Amino acid sequence: MGELTCLELSVLLWGGHIAVQAYFAYGAVDIDYLAGPRDREVEMRGVYYPRATRALRNYVENYTPFAAVDLALIATHQTGGWGAAIWIVARIVYLPLYVMGVKMFRSASWVISILGLLMMLERLAGY
Repeated sequence: MGELTCLELSVLLWGGHIAVQAYFAYGAVDIDYLAGPRDREVEMRGVYYPRATRALRNYVENYTPFAAVDLALIATHQTGGWGAAIWIVARIVYLPLYVMGVKMFRSASWVISILGLLMMLERLAGY
């Protein structure tokens, strides 16, 4: 799986995070809050919507370095080896593990994604 394919999949995964969060939002917060500007914090009912929200936040935090390194690899006509594929697969696995509350495997998935990112960075640095 090439860097461009992984970048495309990463955008689809971002959309998946949004869809999962939206799915669990109904019933977890008031519809007025969801439809409004969200100027205030509200209490979230249940566990799935807060988990989906935190998983999305974590994805966005980790997406920026991935996109930067992936685009740099693409721009310099280099390949990241298996790094990008490892990152995207680990992040795909991460979402359901987080939402379902699976502790150790969720953390392992995150660590594996970081290792994939480091593999990409290593290639970008010329090693």
